[in-house]
Order: sequence, then C-alpha cells, then structure tokens
Amino acid sequence: MDPHPTAQAAAPAVVSIGDFDRCYRAVESRDARFDGWFITGVLSTGIYCRPSCPTPVRPHRKNVQFFPTAAAAQTAGLRACKRCRPDASPGSPEWDLRADLAGRAMRLIADGVVDRSGVAGLASDLAVSERTLHRVLQKEVGASPIALARSQRAQASRVLIETTDMKFSDIAFAAGFQSIRQFNDTVREVFARTPSELRQLRSGASKPTTTCGQAGGALGLRLPVRYPFSADPVVAWIAGHAPDRLVRIADGTITRTLSLPSGPGLVAITPQTDHVWCEFSLTAFADLSVAVSRVRRLLDLDADPMSVGDCLGDSPLAELFQRDPGLRVPGAVDGFEQAVMTIVGQQVSVAAGRTFGSRIVERFGAEVFPEHELDWRCFPDPDTLAGADLAPTGLTGARQRTIAGLAQAVASGRLNLTSGAERQQTRDDLLALPGIGPWTADIIAMRALGDPDVFPVGDLVLRKAAAAIGLPDNANQLADVAESWAPWRSYAAHHLWASIYPTRPANPPPAAKTAKD
Repeated sequence: MDPHPTAQAAAPAVVSIGDFDRCYRAVESRDARFDGWFITGVLSTGIYCRPSCPTPVRPHRKNVQFFPTAAAAQTAGLRACKRCRPDASPGSPEWDLRADLAGRAMRLIADGVVDRSGVAGLASDLAVSERTLHRVLQKEVGASPIALARSQRAQASRVLIETTDMKFSDIAFAAGFQSIRQFNDTVREVFARTPSELRQLRSGASKPTTTCGQAGGALGLRLPVRYPFSADPVVAWIAGHAPDRLVRIADGTITRTLSLPSGPGLVAITPQTDHVWCEFSLTAFADLSVAVSRVRRLLDLDADPMSVGDCLGDSPLAELFQRDPGLRVPGAVDGFEQAVMTIVGQQVSVAAGRTFGSRIVERFGAEVFPEHELDWRCFPDPDTLAGADLAPTGLTGARQRTIAGLAQAVASGRLNLTSGAERQQTRDDLLALPGIGPWTADIIAMRALGDPDVFPVGDLVLRKAAAAIGLPDNANQLADVAESWAPWRSYAAHHLWASIYPTRPANPPPAAKTAKD
C-alpha cells in the first residue's frame, strides 16, 4: 500500500512512455533532462538510445518505440547505441518515487539482490511468489527480473572495460556475472562489440584509474547525475550528522566505510557539478555494483529536479526552489545505521546526535582497514546492538531501550529497513516500537527508505522555516498545505530546511588511531 495515496495521481511532471508525443518532443529537442526516464528504441536500425542522443538524424515517428528500461529494449532485440551510450545515463527517479511492488523490486535489483540470491531470493524479500514478481515486472517495465539484472550487469561491465585496466575475468565477477562466457556473450549481444573491442575504442578521457588485485582492490568511477546538482548542501548535511571513524569530510570529499556483502569497503566521494567521482576500496570486486547503488542513494543522484520544479514552481516555495533547483535529499547507505542515528538525534542538537553516534561507532563498531593511517570502523550491525550495553555512550535509558528494540526487530526480520521495504508497513512497524513517534518514523522513511514524499510536520525547524515565508506554523494546517506538493514533499521539506541551515560543508578533523587498552 502506498503511504501517500494521492502521490501517483498528483505527479503530472513524471514522464510516462504512454505519452508518445511528449517523449518524442524530448527526443526531437535532445533534452538531456529526460535521460534515464525512458529509452528510445529505433526499430529501423535496431538500436536504443537515450533521449539526448546527439545523432544528427532524428528517427521518424513510425520507427520509434519507447521503453521504460534498457532491459526492456534489450528484450525486444535492440542493442545499445554506440554514440550516446544509454547505459551511462543517470538512473530513473521513477523507481525511487514508486512504492508499489515494481518500484520495490527495481530498487532491490539495483542493490544486487538477484546477483546474490537469485530471483527466488528477490521474491522472498518482497514476500511474493516468483510467478507474481515475473508477471508484475513484465507488465510494468517490460522485462523479467533476470533480464533487468542482466542489463545492469552489462552496463557495469562497459564502465569497467572502458575506464579501468582490470582483467576481463575480474570485470565479469565485479559486474555480477557467474562465468566469463556469460560476460562475453552479454557484452557482444548488448553492445555489438567484444570486450576487447570496447577497450580498444575507449577515448583518452577514459584512461585507466585502477590499482587492482586478484580478489579485490581500488578503482575509480565517474557516476552520472541529472542536472542541476547541488553538492554542497548534501556534503554539509553528511558532515553535520556523520559519526567519527565512520565518515570523514575533507576539502569537499566524503570518505566513509561501507558494510557490503563480501566484507567492508571504503569509498571516497568527490561531487562535481555534472558528475560524482568515486574511488572504491573493496574486499571483493563483486561488491562494486552494490557499493555504487548505495552511493547513488546516499547522494540522491537519480533525483529529477525538473519534476520537482514543475511541482513547486507555482507554490509558496517557488522562490526557495529557484535559489537552489539542484537541491537533493540525502539518503543512507544502510537503513539500520540511519535509523539508529535518527533515534540518537531525537530532541537534541545535531552536534549532540553526532557525538552520541560517534560513541556508538567507537565502542561497538568493528575496526576495519588496520593498515590505514586513520581509525576506520563500520557501523555496528543489529545483532551487535541488540544485546549491547549502551550506558557508557551517555544516552538516556529510554534511548537505549529504543535502540535495543529497533535492533532486535531488524535482527529477527520483523522490521525491514532496506530499499525494498513496503513503506507504509515499515512505518507502522516503527511506530509500534517504544520510543519511536511520527517524527522519527518520518525521518527514517525519508532517508533510510528513500521515500521522496515525506513531510515531517513535527519538526520544529521545518515549521519555523515555513512560518518565515508566510505558511502556517500549525502542524495540521501546514500538513494540509503540503498536500499539494505531493509526490515531492521530501524535497519541499529540504528547501525549507535549507532556508535556515547553512549549506557549506564543515571539515571535522580525522579520527587518528590511538593506543588500544
């Protein structure tokens, strides 16, 4: 069930492939803002493109078919355009917007669930049968779960082939393929070139960026974003909330640990105006796609400012939107981590919440990368905190009990905080836990679950910002006004917060290693 029943109907800016004329106009104008929203299939040439493809000849209307995903175009027998590289488009914001089964499935596929657990595992995570999952995805996105995962693997392969010197065998497993033969066959079928041919044709701008070992290593990747993109507010938010030893911000680069399926990872993220540069250090290259997916969620790279602007541009928030049209909603790399950090931030200052979080990481987080000059740790998992004595962190007894209850619920499987969670059910489950009220549930939904349509009217700063521009400061009245901003109320909230909070990132000092007790 959608937690905001009016959201789907109130989204005229969202692109539908059923609106042929609008899609075709985007193709005619080479409008890059639509890249990722849909795929253009040119039946006469047998290729598929992004809407902004620079080819000088526009395809005739009768030869064009629009697809919701690259996987759907590949299923129809089309291959990727060699000119516009549709696999390098930002992801579709539709899958963050939608709270239905298809949207939840797409988010989990992006997180590598099919590669790790197969279609059976994906269906189990979504609490549906494989048959139901297959039927829904075929209807909604035109491709099966296997085809969607295969398309994702192909896209990851091309990036690694063209931007690294990794061996093809390493690339195959990093992209999620089970065999070298499967990797070779897929690359040839999707891109009409062998892996060797793709590597030979890479441009000078795609020079190698890796220092790789056999099992794992470090590599750099350029992640595409949808313009406009405002990096400073996201970096500032992370700097203000992130615990020491888990995250470090320095000179506009976010470096943090990641808890990944094969082991811990470290990523250095440097946002630019038109892309994000990431340097990953991984236990195994097989975790690369998962790591990329989580960085994209953390920085909200697949957001669509155009659609947000269409919604807010004729509202009392119009001036705030015009000040920073590229504002994003910071997300999370791990739902449980975000939920705990939200709880420790209840009714205290941002600085105090960060301090409590730092104490939890220092006391209970596992030390990783012992060879590194800094003291890096991963956030403690639910099993660790479920039975931990949190008293030394300085948290109140009530906060300690709330965190223990949350950890026990997640560890037992009673509470789902992954990107594939059913948002309304998760909200209900959160509210059933002692110590979690509407504000906490809203913030967790916004950041941990990536819900773009949350408006936490219980937030005092949010109401203060609303009152400053003439909106009601009464929670119920403000909630009524915010109904017209669906399905982008999370973005509306961030524009209000940005009118009060500073948006320049701070540079907290790194956590150096100290002598052990």
